[in-house]
Amino acid sequence: MRLRIDQLAPHVARGLAPVYLVSGDEPLQVEEACDAIRAATRAQGYHERIVFQAATGFDWSALAACTQNLSLFAERKLIELRLPTGKLGEAGGAALAAHAAQPASDTVLLVICPKLDAATQKSKWVSALDAAGVTIQVWPVEARQLPEWIRRRLTARGLKLDDEAVALLAERVEGNLLACAQDIEKLYLLYGTAGDNAGIDTAAVAAAVADNARFDIYALVDSALAGDGARSSRILEGLRAEGVEPVLVLWALVREVRALARMAYDCAKGTGVDQVLAGHKVREKRKGLVRAGLMRHKARAWQRLLLLAARIERIIKGALPGSAWDELLRLALGIGGVRLFTGVRV
Repeated sequence: MRLRIDQLAPHVARGLAPVYLVSGDEPLQVEEACDAIRAATRAQGYHERIVFQAATGFDWSALAACTQNLSLFAERKLIELRLPTGKLGEAGGAALAAHAAQPASDTVLLVICPKLDAATQKSKWVSALDAAGVTIQVWPVEARQLPEWIRRRLTARGLKLDDEAVALLAERVEGNLLACAQDIEKLYLLYGTAGDNAGIDTAAVAAAVADNARFDIYALVDSALAGDGARSSRILEGLRAEGVEPVLVLWALVREVRALARMAYDCAKGTGVDQVLAGHKVREKRKGLVRAGLMRHKARAWQRLLLLAARIERIIKGALPGSAWDELLRLALGIGGVRLFTGVRV
C-alpha cells in the first residue's frame, strides 16, 4: 500500500503494518516519517529496536536470524534496515522478498533508503514490501508548495504569520526544509508565548531568519522556463556562492534549450503543441513550463540562445574574454524572455 507522508499519522494511529519502506532525498521529511513510525511502535509495545546498516558486504542472513528469533523477554521489536544506496543485489532482494512473504508477528521492519529510481521501484523486493505493508515515497517540497507547507507547520506550533512574512520565510529557506523547521522553532521560542503572536511580522522574520536557501541547477532551469527573472537571478547567485562550476550550470541550461529548439522546430512544421510534447516524452509535471517556453519563443529564438550558449562555453574555456556567470544570467533570462545586456540578440 502506498501512502503520502501526510497520511502516515492517521494510519499508525489505527494500527501498524508489518513492513514500512520510506524512501526519498529530503532528509527532514524522511526522518520525521521514520520518527512517527518509531513513536507508534513504542506506544504499541515494540520496545526493542535493532538497527542494521546494509552497506557493501552486509550479511543478509543476520536480518533473517533477527526476524526469526524471539528476544530474551519475548518483546516485540522494531528492526530498522538502512540502505545507503537503495541497491541490494540478488541476496538482499531475495531476503527482503522472503521477509515480506512471511513477516514475523512480533516484528515491524522499517526499511529506509534514498529516492528509488524507476527500475528499482519495479523490482521484486519493492513490490513485495509494498504488498506486505506500506510504502512512503518522500518528494521534495517545490517552491510553489512551500508557503502552504510553512503555514501548516506554523499552525502546528500555534504561530500566525501574515502572507508577506510567510513569503519572506519561504524565500529564505527554499530548498532547505531542515533550516525552515529550525527557523520556525526559533520564531516559536521568540514569540510563541504571546497569545496573539504579536510582533511576528515581516520585519521580525527578516531579523530572526537568515538566508538559508539551497538551490540546484534544475530549479534554475524551471525558473528560467517559467519566466521568473528575479528568482532565476537569485538561484544563479546561490549556485555561484555554493561553488557550483559554471560548466555544470551551462550543461543544464543547454540541455533544455536544445530540447525546446527541437520541439519549436516541430511546432513550426505545423505539429500541434500537445502532440509535440507527447512525441518528446515531456513529463506531465513539466508540460506547463515547456508549453510556456514554446509559446514564448519560436524556433529561431531558441537557435539564437544556442549560439549564446556556445559563446559561454568558449568563455568558460578561456577562448573568449568575459564573465561566464554574467553570460549565464543572460542565458537564463533569455530563456524566460528577458533581455539584460546588449550583444547577441535573443
